[in-house]
Amino acid sequence: MERPKAIITGVGAYYPDYILDNNELSRMVDTTDEWIMTRVGIKERHILKDKDKGSAYLGSKAVEDLLQKTGTSPEEVDLLICATVTPDMHFPANAQIIADMVGIKNAFGFDLNAGCSGFIYGLVTASQFVEGGRYKKVVFVGAEKMSVITDYTDRKTCPLFGDAAAAVLLEPSDEHLGVIDHILRSDGSGRSHLYMKAGGSLNPPSIETVTNREHFIYQDGQYVFKHAVSKMADISAEIMEKNHLSAEDVAWLVPHQANLRIIDATAHRMGLDPSKVMINIHKFGNTTSATIPLCLYEWENQLHKGDNLILSAFGAGFTWGTIYLKWAYDKK
Repeated sequence: MERPKAIITGVGAYYPDYILDNNELSRMVDTTDEWIMTRVGIKERHILKDKDKGSAYLGSKAVEDLLQKTGTSPEEVDLLICATVTPDMHFPANAQIIADMVGIKNAFGFDLNAGCSGFIYGLVTASQFVEGGRYKKVVFVGAEKMSVITDYTDRKTCPLFGDAAAAVLLEPSDEHLGVIDHILRSDGSGRSHLYMKAGGSLNPPSIETVTNREHFIYQDGQYVFKHAVSKMADISAEIMEKNHLSAEDVAWLVPHQANLRIIDATAHRMGLDPSKVMINIHKFGNTTSATIPLCLYEWENQLHKGDNLILSAFGAGFTWGTIYLKWAYDKK
């Protein structure tokens, strides 16, 4: 008997109301709107200002939106996976916190950390549970409160990140739709070029780590940019070649929203017209594991059953990956 395919049957999202635009940011740190737009293409980012709410809150609101849109009750969910680099706490996992917040009682869950590749890694992981035939409704959510690990005195990194969450529902299908193919890669030698130095077991929190501002994102921008451009572009072209897809066959590129120049280079390598590329980085910045599903959420009305999508990301680790996905529904 042929294994079922894992298809996305709905998308939900949530982002805070407060918008930090480049003009306000330029009053906080030595930067300008022109400098930010020229280098990364970000105009504004949403920020969760409430100190009593973390990434699990964002994730719970996205999951609630997803369940409501798909007519799914919390009791029907078999598994919840959360991708995040900003969990509410080391333990318990965000997946358990989100499940409790939304009333999911009959499922198991866990967190996944693959940096900005979190959605790619997580969607592949979630699809395996569906394709195995045992799980019928799997929720995967990317949830990030990046503002809490962003150093707003660092002009190189503080314009990049925002807060948001987005979720998808995966279900089995006998049609040739959903996750058709994927390629996942990693190279741990990149770990020293994009990371947070303190807070883990190697450098636990202390007065010194806080004083030295070691609980914020560190990024070697040029090194990361160079590798992100080549790895993300090459792997996207590779999955097209592997599946005998031409540029005309691809309806949409859904890239991780980290840098507009990286997105442009990836589309160029694939031979895609810019009109086929989902871009919302100017509105949200880099929300890490939430960027790709946030694109799917915003473009849901334009997606049609059978559309060929290429999802692609590069992140800390280094991690990178791509998915060939056939969209499974027309929005009613």
